[in-house]
Amino acid sequence: MTHAPSSLSHLDESGQVRMVDVGEKTDSDRLAIAQATVRLSPHAYALLTQPGQGKGEVLNTARVAGVLAAKRCAELIPLCHSLPLAFVGIEFSLDDQAHRVQIRATCRTRYKTGVEMEAMTACSVAALTIYDMCKAADKGIVIEEQRLVYKAGGKSGEWRND
Repeated sequence: MTHAPSSLSHLDESGQVRMVDVGEKTDSDRLAIAQATVRLSPHAYALLTQPGQGKGEVLNTARVAGVLAAKRCAELIPLCHSLPLAFVGIEFSLDDQAHRVQIRATCRTRYKTGVEMEAMTACSVAALTIYDMCKAADKGIVIEEQRLVYKAGGKSGEWRND
């Protein structure tokens, strides 16, 4: 783990917003993993996981939405760079006891800047898609614990959110 920078990268010396100039950086392999949890009511979770019902459709739709969101991250986050994604993967884990779906988004590229925002965006939109598809059964669904869990590559190297 490296030390934290002394300034915010998207603000210039006078405090004005700016896009970070990555033109002089060299390409390197980059990886980022983000996760979020979607907590549902017992009723909505039962509908989601009922055999032969919505689990496959809901989670597959959320997977595709997450991939599409990662690919469009630069259109959503104003100062985010457009970058060539080599891979976007979305995985789901079900917790039958707590009525939760954990989402894990992985993004990879070989580029001048990292893919943390793409992984976070993929995870967020996958969670929102689950919410959208299950809200008829439960308007109180909670999306929680959204966070970056791992990144590797670039000048700052490897980082884990322990």
